[in-house]
Amino acid sequence: MTKGTDVHAADSHEMIRVHGARVNNLKDVSVEIPKRRLTVFTGVSGSGKSSLVFGTIAAESQRLINETYSAFVQGFMPTLARPEVDVLDGLTTAIIVDQQRLGADPRSTVGTATDANAMLRILFSRLAAPHLGPPSAYAFNVASVQASGAIKVEKGARRAEKVTFSRTGGMCPRCEGRGAVTDIDLTQLYDDSKSLREGALTIPGYSVDGWYGRIYTGCGFFDPDKPIAKFTKRELHDLLHKEPTKIKVEGINLTYEGLIPKMQKSFLSKDVDSLQPHVRAFVERAVTFTVCPDCSGTRLSEGARTSTIDGVSIADACAMQITDLAEWVRGLDDPSVAPLLTALGHSLDSFVEIGLGYLSLDRPSGTLSGGEAQRVKMIRHLGSSLTDVTYVFDEPTTGLHPHDIQRMNGLLLRLRDKGNTVLVVEHKPETIAIADHVVDLGPGAGTGGGAVCFEGTVEGLRASDTVTGRHLDDRASLKKSVRKATGALEIRGADANNLRGVDVDIPLGVLVAVTGVAGSGKSSLVHGSVPAGEGVVSVDQGAIRGSRRSNPATYTGLLDPIRKAFAKANGVKPALFSANSEGACPTCNGVGVVYTDLAMMAGVATTCEECEGRRFQAAVLEYRLGGRDISEVLAMPVSEAEAFFAEGEARVPAAHRILTRLSDVGLGYLTLGQPLTTLSGGERQRLKLATHMGEKGGVYVLDEPTAGLHLADVEQLLGLLDRLVDSGKSVIVVEHHQAVMAHADWIIDLGPGAGHDGGQIVFEGTPAELVADGSTLTGRHLAEYVGA
Repeated sequence: MTKGTDVHAADSHEMIRVHGARVNNLKDVSVEIPKRRLTVFTGVSGSGKSSLVFGTIAAESQRLINETYSAFVQGFMPTLARPEVDVLDGLTTAIIVDQQRLGADPRSTVGTATDANAMLRILFSRLAAPHLGPPSAYAFNVASVQASGAIKVEKGARRAEKVTFSRTGGMCPRCEGRGAVTDIDLTQLYDDSKSLREGALTIPGYSVDGWYGRIYTGCGFFDPDKPIAKFTKRELHDLLHKEPTKIKVEGINLTYEGLIPKMQKSFLSKDVDSLQPHVRAFVERAVTFTVCPDCSGTRLSEGARTSTIDGVSIADACAMQITDLAEWVRGLDDPSVAPLLTALGHSLDSFVEIGLGYLSLDRPSGTLSGGEAQRVKMIRHLGSSLTDVTYVFDEPTTGLHPHDIQRMNGLLLRLRDKGNTVLVVEHKPETIAIADHVVDLGPGAGTGGGAVCFEGTVEGLRASDTVTGRHLDDRASLKKSVRKATGALEIRGADANNLRGVDVDIPLGVLVAVTGVAGSGKSSLVHGSVPAGEGVVSVDQGAIRGSRRSNPATYTGLLDPIRKAFAKANGVKPALFSANSEGACPTCNGVGVVYTDLAMMAGVATTCEECEGRRFQAAVLEYRLGGRDISEVLAMPVSEAEAFFAEGEARVPAAHRILTRLSDVGLGYLTLGQPLTTLSGGERQRLKLATHMGEKGGVYVLDEPTAGLHLADVEQLLGLLDRLVDSGKSVIVVEHHQAVMAHADWIIDLGPGAGHDGGQIVFEGTPAELVADGSTLTGRHLAEYVGA
């Protein structure tokens, strides 16, 4: 071998090899992915992209890294099972940048989720006047503490010395760094003209004959027959605030507690969205969140608010739009903190570059959309010195205007050019176009998918006859004629978030698209000004809450009519046909699998031996409806169940209606009993849409319904939107997808930029007029898309 052709053995590992992957719906998939290249995974929603990228490659990389820690540390980490795959070779460290929302803790902000806040605190502790102390003095997550005590000191003889300890924090003592205080409206808790025995308490579950009602009437601290308005101060205090006290009611030993602490434990400590609808409505009526009067919502103590650099406090800096803050930081010139100013400037420029310059650092992280949260996570990696790692992205273009997608593409290519392997799950043709390598999964979704249909270059994909290849160059054309509005929804002086007193008439009875760059004020206009009240059905991108016991049948309410039909046909009670109730298999408690925790090793999930994964007791499976038992019904795909419940002995009109709606939104391939935790983001939103379609609403507000949809599925969604409008509904869609814009009857375009550069209406009219106008960013991109 000549010297020139020598290849070092270390350079021969140029591929990530996957052989025989069987996670979720993957059917023995084998692929070879080039390292240090940008690989895009395509395929219809539910075809197995996430199962291959996240469930197999990233999961195994994560598990192997966890195994390098000591046994002690591993004891505190989640235990990960090895994915079902025969061979996984050539893996590198995986950094997962997914669309999971950031924590919704009130003390978590955009600044704390990135390093920007930490750097600002150091800057203020060095330069601000009056000087307060260390960086913690400017942190709203750190409370000020003072303590004193005696410690034993040995200097020849033992003696005690008095020691004081103090820590200066920046937390506002009134709201504890939350920026808001809760007030309870007492008129919503009781009717003071009645006595307790007459049913004065109006809290859900506190009726006179209910258990709580009996405790309050029988506790003996006040007269249950006296109207609350006539209670003495002491009695009212006992009713509302009394600390836990042991009492005896009807011969039973109990702990009595005032109404307000009781409510705080049972209702207010829980996430409002997880409460039952009637309880949630009560909490929203009874509890008001008001801005903290001491710190005016800045979360900071007085010292931190009054210590400034050139008249700007840290609260002012965090409230600035990031584009303005970056300008301000560039204007500071102090040699003692030069490296810090450079690092902070880079961090803030990353926000602007990634299209998030319209945010402010004090924006609560729980209010970011999935796409925004993903981009905030990306900021940490842009300046990273790591190379030769695998970055895994889940649809990074979600929520991005076509204008911003070009910038996102640039960032993905920059990460690759640093020598990293970049794996992207994506549907947008603009991002598929920049791939070095494409893996197309399919051909269908669910059980109809899970196979590799194509591997190769973008040109090869275009020429291939796969679903993605055929639809890659699809371009919707502008409608020849648009529907006429039947009325208008008037919005006057809308000023939520960055809107600048917007006046607009949203036409009713047609398909309206609200467009504009990310941060231009679309959601503020639609969600802030179209009241989600009577007749308005709002479907947002919020996550569906559900455990591994939840599935499409339980979430949509489909299981109720099915259980009743089984019960009626067999003369038994409906609870037997619930895997969460009496009919559950006793060994696995109705989950279908048994989770074994192997302490320091990865936990294992094995199919329950007693019910063989069917989740029900053997006796329950004796009962049949239309020749099928309950576990067989839950294993059916929606499309098959739709035909099954349509006629004959198993005819259940209530179930059939829900199944038709699931088919309409393109979920015909989902099985009724598939756990919600295994659904993709796009599938979850369509599941929500199907559930809401049954509601009596005249106006439907949809927030980016094409998120996570394959090009082929977008056509089906447009057909559904058309059917909704043709049935007399009004549909308002916040959307970036040009096919939806071209298909709309009316477009309202916001801009011209994001944040305080947006918040105005820059165009109203039909899609054809928008293209002809050509003055807005949206118009130019739509014109390019339709080839005008």
